[in-house]
Amino acid sequence: MDQSEKSQLENGDVFTPRFDANGLVVGIAMDADSRDVLMVAFMDAEAVARTRETGLAHFHSRSRGRLWLKGETSGHVLKVRDILVDCDQDALVMLVEPQGPACHTGATSCFYRRLVDGKLEPVAD
Repeated sequence: MDQSEKSQLENGDVFTPRFDANGLVVGIAMDADSRDVLMVAFMDAEAVARTRETGLAHFHSRSRGRLWLKGETSGHVLKVRDILVDCDQDALVMLVEPQGPACHTGATSCFYRRLVDGKLEPVAD
């Protein structure tokens, strides 16, 4: 990437996500009000497009090898209020309004434990 392309990527107004070799970018869902990180997953071009079209967070399920609407079975969708793009356009932060717990375990966030002295302990709500 030459200096002009880098400058356009970092300072321009064109959305050009930089997908990795597997066609994925990191997608971070953050509560729009509390700013708590709810979950991290991967998005391919289809997931980015469907998220933008529907206003609901879509991801690429690596284990299922397909598009995945967050909440498609639980009903706990993530309504996307805003999408933030990092400087080199290889990660997206979605500010969302969660419609229930974000984690499949029923926890509000997938980040419900912390590492203390080599062990995991629950994070207090």
